Amino acid sequence: MGERDIRIGDADREQALRLLGEHLGEGRMDVDEYGDRSARVTAAKTRGELLALFGDLPAPHPVFAQVAPLPSATPAPRGRFQLDPRIASAIVPAVGILCVLLFFFAVRSPFIFLVVPAVAVLIGRAGGRR
Repeated sequence: MGERDIRIGDADREQALRLLGEHLGEGRMDVDEYGDRSARVTAAKTRGELLALFGDLPAPHPVFAQVAPLPSATPAPRGRFQLDPRIASAIVPAVGILCVLLFFFAVRSPFIFLVVPAVAVLIGRAGGRR
């Protein structure tokens, strides 16, 4: 979207009407032309439409406020899951407790405890930590 495509508001229209009145007062247009241009000002929707009405007139022309750029929303990389840090900090201890229970009541292998650091690494990556 270009600068001329930005929509205008009532303050912009009022400024353009005031400036047209100055040009009328200087004798650069007659009353009929002023009426025609004023009607077009009230119907204008974009900056370009307003500026076109001043194309054959010397300064002053409408001056518009600077438009702030839109914040760039950087999306999360595809395929990357973002996890709430509060949930992540609760999962690792829960897995640790689960491993202890599995060790004593089911598996009886110390290798079950390797699940805890593996889950911690996965949670760290999902939470954005390294």
